[in-house]
Amino acid sequence: MADSRIFTPSQASVATTSGAEDSASPPVQTIILQSVPGFWRSWLVRGLLAALAFSVMCNFSLYSAYREYFASAEPPYENFHAGNETAADKIALLKVDGTIMPPYTERLLKQIERASKDDSVKGVLLVVDSPGGFVADSHEIYHRLKQLTAKKPMFVQMKRMAASGGYYIAMGAGPQGRIFAEPTTWTGSIGVIIPRYDFSKLAEKYGIGSDPLKTGEFKDALNPLRPMTDNERKLWENIIDQSFQKFIGVIDENRDGLDNAGVKALATGQIYTADDALGNKLIDEIGYEDDALKALKAKLQLTEARVITYTVPITLAEQLLGSAVKVQQPVDPIKALLDASVPRALYMCSWWPPLSQ
Repeated sequence: MADSRIFTPSQASVATTSGAEDSASPPVQTIILQSVPGFWRSWLVRGLLAALAFSVMCNFSLYSAYREYFASAEPPYENFHAGNETAADKIALLKVDGTIMPPYTERLLKQIERASKDDSVKGVLLVVDSPGGFVADSHEIYHRLKQLTAKKPMFVQMKRMAASGGYYIAMGAGPQGRIFAEPTTWTGSIGVIIPRYDFSKLAEKYGIGSDPLKTGEFKDALNPLRPMTDNERKLWENIIDQSFQKFIGVIDENRDGLDNAGVKALATGQIYTADDALGNKLIDEIGYEDDALKALKAKLQLTEARVITYTVPITLAEQLLGSAVKVQQPVDPIKALLDASVPRALYMCSWWPPLSQ
């Protein structure tokens, strides 16, 4: 029977068999076990611990980045628009489309706030394609844009139309902001309008009268079923003139090439083509969005930039509720009539101003 022996590291590394004692027996099988030297064992443990520590640090960094990303993941959402997608420096493109009125006003204000708080946004391009809208909304947007311009340079790009309130908010770029308009842009229409319709002759023809119970002379000053009195006209002319003077002052403050008298001469309510606007110093240059971005990058001294836009999507709940409301709740004619009767001052380029929100 074979004799197996196990030698410890302290024994000789070469062992002889017991064949001399019994030459007939098969050779003795010898297994030699050697332990890893203490020096290498200690460095292996240290390496594993270092790798573990590095892994923990990486996980904490990733978790921190995850928290930071989703902390700013509330609407409005950021979207890549143009330029270098990996560039650290960003230019925010703020779009103003359509009539300036709720709920679009609130969505734009959120975008302005997002661009203001993002330190990686170095400049802003305001893209306007609007005939104007409510006086209050136009001024609020202008006010927020002026606050943003105090922190970051802003240029303006006018699309199809940037008239009345659309021109008003363009003044948010300030005296240092350049205004670009496309060759076919319509702008100007500087002025104020309060919609009023006179149905008095039609009411008289069909025997319809208006006799509201009121507590003061001017409580129904815009009643469409009777002619406006001289006192009522003076009252409303004073109201719209204050908004008009504010419009003129905003342009005077933000256009270096125009003074108060020059703005008043242009404030006839008329529309100006891009060529006429350039000649009257309402804009600085005729060009497209790419031209405006190129000029803004030069002002910011950026060789590479990531141009971004913001979106505020309609949620699924809003879509479902909106559909449900349309199906279950028909239009209330009384509410529609009351909404239409609310007087609204408008910086609006339109012969048929909106009567309700």
